[in-house]
Amino acid sequence: MHVKRFVATSLACLVLTATPAGAQSGRSCEKHAAAALKGCIASVTKLSRRCYLATGSPCADTDPAVQRALDRIDKKVASACPDASAVVAAGYGPLMTPSSVIARLREACAGNAASLAARSFGGPHGAALASAAAADRTCLENAHKQGASLLRKSFQLRSKCITKRRGGGTCDAAKTENKISRRITKAASRIAARCTATPIENLVAVDASDFSARADEQSRCMVAVVHGDPTPFSLGCGPRAEVSVPARGQDVQIVLNEAVWGTRCGLGDPYAFWIRLAPQGSPVERIAFHLQGGGACFTEAECQAAPANRFDALSDQMPHAGWFNTTGAANPFKDWTLVFLPYCTQDIHMGGGKASVFPSGTVYRYGGINARAAIRYVRDVIWTILDAETAAGYRPDLLGVAFGGTSAGGFGAEYNYHYVLDDMRWVNSTAIPNSAQGVDNGQPTGILQFAAPVALSDTDPIGWGARRMMPPYCFTDPCVVHANMQAASAPRLGATPYQQFLNLTNQVDDVQRQTTYFTSIVDWTNALRAAYCSNQGLTGVRYFMPAVPTSIHGILLTSRYSSLSVGGVTVRDWLSAAVDTPAQVTDLVEEGTLVTDMPGVLPFSCPVQ
Repeated sequence: MHVKRFVATSLACLVLTATPAGAQSGRSCEKHAAAALKGCIASVTKLSRRCYLATGSPCADTDPAVQRALDRIDKKVASACPDASAVVAAGYGPLMTPSSVIARLREACAGNAASLAARSFGGPHGAALASAAAADRTCLENAHKQGASLLRKSFQLRSKCITKRRGGGTCDAAKTENKISRRITKAASRIAARCTATPIENLVAVDASDFSARADEQSRCMVAVVHGDPTPFSLGCGPRAEVSVPARGQDVQIVLNEAVWGTRCGLGDPYAFWIRLAPQGSPVERIAFHLQGGGACFTEAECQAAPANRFDALSDQMPHAGWFNTTGAANPFKDWTLVFLPYCTQDIHMGGGKASVFPSGTVYRYGGINARAAIRYVRDVIWTILDAETAAGYRPDLLGVAFGGTSAGGFGAEYNYHYVLDDMRWVNSTAIPNSAQGVDNGQPTGILQFAAPVALSDTDPIGWGARRMMPPYCFTDPCVVHANMQAASAPRLGATPYQQFLNLTNQVDDVQRQTTYFTSIVDWTNALRAAYCSNQGLTGVRYFMPAVPTSIHGILLTSRYSSLSVGGVTVRDWLSAAVDTPAQVTDLVEEGTLVTDMPGVLPFSCPVQ
């Protein structure tokens, strides 16, 4: 995955002396940058809403009105931030320039507007809007209006307070946060009041309170984009003391504080993950995530039978095999930033913060919350480094991300992929679900009829509360079945060529058979083949599926990564090509000899190798 890299230096080696004139120039630059972003977000969110309501789609990249709104950033910032010294005095990175600040603000404006639209209308492709009745269209339109207003006003209140402090005045953070809290509550109330025909959570997965809170979270990150020093606010976004930057090229475990991050393992213990920053000389903004597998438990009996280590993250270690091998010269990911997300909630990394309260004990379902908190932590580490060492600073559209996982971790990679694309705005990201095809057996004990209702339910005592973690375009029971999720996702993929599901699985996998409640491996293989043919050729949905007649479960973190092949191409080489030249990746799926080796297996009903 090729991402532009800029010449770097160490922030610690840079000595700056701020003269009174320089400080004044910095305050002016910072103030005008904030005003430019506020004005742009007001204009572009309004234009975006008009485009969706008129056409069902976002405004074209070349839309003249959108371009004029973005161009106004250039004019405002170029005059107020005339040179690199003004930019540095404003609190931006030591290598940033007026042009890089402008580029950063343009992305923040367009990117945040796109994120809000995706949450409001059912993804960037407006899936919820397209199927909405008249009353529901009104609900979605009003939700977007309320979200846009909150985004703009929350940003304005915090930014104005920071600017006042920078000028020697007083900034009362508590008073400002109280004002914003009231606005969040009012926005949620107004959204709910206009969504009486259908509650908004039945249209785009999140309720009015969650919708409003996520808009405010966006506004916090907008403040971090503009203000290098956001004192006295604690934004939970961007460079800050509580996000420490690990040493390059070393495995470092990060233990997240539940009080700060809201994270928790299944038995109530702290959540932790591992990061290995790219070694010196390699770009840290190329990131490979691996979500750990380890089954799932839905019932009390299943949870009691699960080994104790499946509810613990602190004892997990950083893996060093397969695509996380940092010594194998042939591994294309060896010099990437590597992030390992342990699994301790038995909810396939999708739990939304509920608890399964059984007579024998409680299992906390925080899997989605844990994964996303770790993702944000990594974002802020990368943000800190790029602001200190590059001319561009942190920009989400410059990151290259491979977002993978095995087994339950592969499920998690699929269910959280939209968060990476839309909330993080890492548009150059690829999902890699391994040994995690999530096919349904068609029975009352299958994914569709049994697992999905438990996972998506908010009902105590066993619901996982995962619906709010699902994409706003696919969050009902059928969406827990992977073929359905990927088919629903296909229309939103392709904004960049990196946006793809790269599905890795052997066609004989007894672990997948067992965990998806199939009684026969033949039936599972036939269901897998049928699912492949149903999605063959969809935008951004690709497969690597060998037909080895013995059971294989897990590829990415094993030696099979470099040895398992289809048509002479190994998994390693297929993934390498997919992240380097994504537009050229093709399915590698073989018929093999399973029809003969396993009586009852049916040939593919679509063309394969």
